[in-house]
Amino acid sequence: MSRPSPKPGASSPSGIRYQPDERPPPLLALGLGLQMTLVQVGGIILTPIIVIRAAGASVPDGYLAWSLFAVLIVAGLSTVLQSARFGRFGAGHVLTMGTSGAFIAVSASALATGGPSLLATLVLASSLFQFLLAFRLSWLRRLITPTVAGTVIMLIAVTVMPIVFGMIGSVPEGAPSYAAPTTFFATLVAIAALGIRGSRALKPWSLAIGFVVGCAIASMLGILDLTPVREAAWFGAPDGGWPGLDFSLGPAFWGLLPAFVFVTLVGAIETLGDAIAIQRVSWRDRRAPDYRVVEGAVAADGVGNLLSGLAGVVPNTTYSSSVSVTEVTGVASRRVGIAVGGILAALAFFPKFAAVFTAAPDPVVAAAALFLIGVLFTVGLRLVVAEGVGTTQAVIVGVSYWLGAAFQSGLVFPDGLDGVAGSLLDNGMTAGGLTALLLVLFTEWTGPRPKRLSIRLEPAAGAQIEELLTDLARKRRWDAASSTRLVAAAEEALLTLLQQPSAAGADGEGSRKLRFTARAGKASAELEFVAAAGGENLEDRLTMLSDRPEAPEEAEISLRLLRHYASSVRHQKYHGLDILSVHVDAAR
Repeated sequence: MSRPSPKPGASSPSGIRYQPDERPPPLLALGLGLQMTLVQVGGIILTPIIVIRAAGASVPDGYLAWSLFAVLIVAGLSTVLQSARFGRFGAGHVLTMGTSGAFIAVSASALATGGPSLLATLVLASSLFQFLLAFRLSWLRRLITPTVAGTVIMLIAVTVMPIVFGMIGSVPEGAPSYAAPTTFFATLVAIAALGIRGSRALKPWSLAIGFVVGCAIASMLGILDLTPVREAAWFGAPDGGWPGLDFSLGPAFWGLLPAFVFVTLVGAIETLGDAIAIQRVSWRDRRAPDYRVVEGAVAADGVGNLLSGLAGVVPNTTYSSSVSVTEVTGVASRRVGIAVGGILAALAFFPKFAAVFTAAPDPVVAAAALFLIGVLFTVGLRLVVAEGVGTTQAVIVGVSYWLGAAFQSGLVFPDGLDGVAGSLLDNGMTAGGLTALLLVLFTEWTGPRPKRLSIRLEPAAGAQIEELLTDLARKRRWDAASSTRLVAAAEEALLTLLQQPSAAGADGEGSRKLRFTARAGKASAELEFVAAAGGENLEDRLTMLSDRPEAPEEAEISLRLLRHYASSVRHQKYHGLDILSVHVDAAR
């Protein structure tokens, strides 16, 4: 017998006190929402400040105040959508939304080239690609791999760091020569020290504390001007500043659009990872990731970017710190996310709060940016390493990264390129990202040719799959034992899918279509079953088998045999689609 779940609010072995669908007391939800907001609001506000300062004199007066107001409103609304979930929009989990550091370089380029209206149009256009990805997430699973996404994220540092380095020495005239480096290093040391050696409670506050330390040092050295804080109103909204949209769609738009699309895809992949991670820490019982939740998270991210484009500000993404806060507190209730969104939107109407960040001198902002981009670089590195770094991955990452750096530095075409090509290839992230995509496509085209079948999901499909796999194993020179193992794994995977009810619940056996794909090398094979959506997740059922040592029921026999024959099983459930991936190693 399975154990009953603890009552809401009670402690459990997993540490979860409130699951997403449970309701904590309103004061508890509000308190945790305030805590999460204070941890994350600094990063939300600092990103547009970094972008605007990097763009320089091309930014009109009033745009900074509008930008800080709008990013808080957009972050609040998209966080509520993400947490509450409306239809297919939102994860239904506590995922805070905020400005994306990945967009710093391309947003600064757009502001410097065409001003806020060009930025608004580019963000609006690129958000449409995120909606396409959200509702067709399964299409790009073999193209936008962790290797490609990780490489593009690492290339963000290549494009942003020259901007950050230019801000380090920017101080008012007449300031001591040591003021800029002293302020910069004091801020950076404070942030890094807390980030490395701070307690679990202090680490989330490392950026905010370092910011305060840097401003204190800057004040002592005479480079901190608090005039913006004194002049800012306590309550209100900016009088103007909305940049409008630029639909002229000139060479600057087309040259920067691929870069924005790339970063949008990267942001979607980051959201995908956060949506998977938040599911792992939000439930008392272990569950396989539900990719319908992931699709909802990416769709809500797209809404946030659409709103950012309409407002003419830096786009949004999910914040990974939501996962750590949820894990620490054990409160995963949607009420907390809704509280965070409400608080963020409310803060937009307190200009004096945002003015504290705008008053910070450039060396302080540069140190914070260096920290954020440095952490972002390691996120990309972890993505690459998580997939495994074999020869193929090493070539893709190494060539793409350094070619992107060469284009960013102007070393490939020293005299530059004109028009769209120049705008496209002058950006290292775009050039390196395109290189990574081309190398992945080359790997797919030149790898083992997949064998495919399009058939009905019925018992008779087993004979056709067996015939295909037997022929494939013979061509790859697998021995008899390996061939038998491969066929047996496919047979049990098919049987488990046949036991799944259809999404409609009564369509009957054979009403669902099946697309079967097999790829095999000398030592392993990957089998993929794509069918219309069925019942529960097979990974969950495989996990539960380990907790049930008693004699298996008839329906579990295929699952146990599948676990025996396959080296790994992954079941991804999307809206209307099931993808079962089975990896089989040759017998040794």
